[in-house]
Amino acid sequence: MKIDLFNHFFPKRYFDEFINVPGHKDIGKRVQNVPTIANLDARFRVMDEFGEYRQFLSLPAPPLEALAPPDKSPLLAQIANDGFAELVSKYPDRFIGFTASLPLNDPNAAVKEFDRAVTQLGAQGFQIFTNVAGKPLDSPEFAALFNEAARRDHAIWLHPARGTDFSDYKTEDRSKYEIWWTFGWPYETSAAMSRIVFSGLFDRLPNLKIITHHLGGMIPYFEGRVGYGWDQLGSRTSDVDYTVLLKSMKKRPIDYFRLFYGDTALFGAAAATKCGLEFFGVDHVVFASDVPFEPKPGLYIRETIRVIEGLGLTGDEKDRIYRRNAERLLHLEVKSQRGAS
Repeated sequence: MKIDLFNHFFPKRYFDEFINVPGHKDIGKRVQNVPTIANLDARFRVMDEFGEYRQFLSLPAPPLEALAPPDKSPLLAQIANDGFAELVSKYPDRFIGFTASLPLNDPNAAVKEFDRAVTQLGAQGFQIFTNVAGKPLDSPEFAALFNEAARRDHAIWLHPARGTDFSDYKTEDRSKYEIWWTFGWPYETSAAMSRIVFSGLFDRLPNLKIITHHLGGMIPYFEGRVGYGWDQLGSRTSDVDYTVLLKSMKKRPIDYFRLFYGDTALFGAAAATKCGLEFFGVDHVVFASDVPFEPKPGLYIRETIRVIEGLGLTGDEKDRIYRRNAERLLHLEVKSQRGAS
């Protein structure tokens, strides 16, 4: 069995009222043109190709706070979460659960919606983007959300967010050639992970579980810089004495980065998958495809499976990546519906 732990779908009402309307740009424009992003029949046809395969649902970008101001974003979150709960209830052999979407531009409302989504709808964590309308995740206003996730032992799905207005050079006001997505998103993920590490969040909440999209962004590839480089934190900094921060940390910086989880949503990149697996270890890697953003329906699932099967892993290691790590994070055991494993 395979559990796809990081893929995206729009519940019908949410899509009709907030996405399939004029005026979107960047990723918002892109998601309007993906056939399996809101069409259940099209989604099921893709899923049928892969046998005993289930999905755990989350909203695609754009974040709620990019779509609505704080007085309206709580309603968007409620509609999204209600829609996901209905899908999971109606199609349990397809969708094993969902991660809550939250109105992060209203942190108090976000905590309340997280509680409602978990206690009333059965959500198994929440999704947060790498910045909240430009604010870093280690801002004090988001501390209560991380505290709640740790208290409930629910995972957090970390999704990158950046738009074309984040320019590639200071002399320009916009990013060109979709560099904001291709390279900007892995950087966003890496920067958010770094702020979480150096803010001491893992020391305060040692059981916190954060699943990073796209196998930890840039972190595994830059293991040397993250490791020996940050072992010298502060040695080249003139305006802040980071050596004090470094001495206060209970572990080497790189050891905190290994506490994150990474997913396999790398679009069939074998070398990157091997790099991420070696960095995080088999128990901190989960199967995910990033469906439905492939150029052809099912391509990312197919390519991700091909890569995993070609890594020379044991049957037990593959089963942990495909299924058991997800079950552990979600606190559930997914029963086979079709007599396959």
